[in-house]
Amino acid sequence: MPPVDIKEPFVEVDPTGRYGRYADLLGTGTVKKVYRAFDQHEGLEVAWNQVNLSNFNDNHSETDCLFLEVKLLKNLRNKNIIRLFHVWRDVERNRLNFITEICTSGNLRQYRKKHRHVSINALKKWSKGLHYLHTHKPCIIHRDLNCSNFFINGNVGEIGDFGLATIMDKTYVAHSVQGTPEYMAPELYEEYTELVDIYSYGMCVLEMVTMEIPYSECDNVGKIYKKVMAGVMPKSLSKVEDPEVKAFIKKCIGKPRARPSAAQLLKDPFFAQVVDDITNGGGNSKSLVVFVFD
Repeated sequence: MPPVDIKEPFVEVDPTGRYGRYADLLGTGTVKKVYRAFDQHEGLEVAWNQVNLSNFNDNHSETDCLFLEVKLLKNLRNKNIIRLFHVWRDVERNRLNFITEICTSGNLRQYRKKHRHVSINALKKWSKGLHYLHTHKPCIIHRDLNCSNFFINGNVGEIGDFGLATIMDKTYVAHSVQGTPEYMAPELYEEYTELVDIYSYGMCVLEMVTMEIPYSECDNVGKIYKKVMAGVMPKSLSKVEDPEVKAFIKKCIGKPRARPSAAQLLKDPFFAQVVDDITNGGGNSKSLVVFVFD
């Protein structure tokens, strides 16, 4: 009997024929959808990220920015950043497609609800990618770091969705307002540097410890803005019982001049038990997944 030609049930295949997309939708954002896909060369499941460019309403400055960021991020090589394998534009459907590693366990907020006893030590290990981005030439700021942008791949924590990421110019100061209000540093409304990501990371730690989104006592964005600008800490901070953890969070969300850099953060006593893993590359943890659109 001749061999049976069994083909994968792909919805579409990339122009090279290497990557095939399934119909399974893994997640969706404002302009991006993420599907399960398959790398036929390596025999591995991957993520097929699809951006509908028509959502940008012929805004050429925005689309030009997207392509510039893709070009930069495609060339990033670091063990703490998930690989971006392939990018191409589907002119006929007006879509931008890009292939990345796949994350299997959802985002950190979902993961924490499912596994309520995730250790602080694990969270510490998931924090180590900001140093690479902030010391990259040019410096890259995430600007929208929160627990829904941390993705879990098995026991690996990875920051994702760089839809609001920006590349610092030579002045080392950025201006445009972007982010999720509960996690936005006050200076994000004015002039800011990469230290806004440290603030957001502190808020992520706070959420992980308390299982509560910061400033959940506020019922609208305006009230959050007023508290943040007035320097009023979220009420959930009072629920943090561990004094070391509370001190670390306060350090992260303090005034910009007192806030540690990513490099200083990794030397903080808070990371003492995992410093060897961080500096020597121990284990298989990654901390960043670079997506460009959401």
